[in-house]
Amino acid sequence: MKRISILFTTLLITLTLAACGTMGKNFDETKAPQIQNNVTTQAQILDWFGVPFKEGTENHYIMWTYQFDKWYVFSETKSKDLVILFDEKHIVRAHRYTSNMTE
Repeated sequence: MKRISILFTTLLITLTLAACGTMGKNFDETKAPQIQNNVTTQAQILDWFGVPFKEGTENHYIMWTYQFDKWYVFSETKSKDLVILFDEKHIVRAHRYTSNMTE
């Protein structure tokens, strides 16, 4: 009976730990307010935030996405996202930062 109890406890702990996770790559969001459309360069963004989690295009413009999500089985998912669109001269054309994480 003791073996079953230990097995059940181990299984419960494993399932609880497996029900938590992260997605993306954590980034330092403190520089996000310094981003200026038509001023900040792609090189500055790379220096401030590192390599983006996702790269793509939108309407023929380069788009970088920095994303970090933490989810838990017993509480609300926390996330922060920074999406940056660059023009043909590698200058920030538009950007958006959203987060529900406690700063």
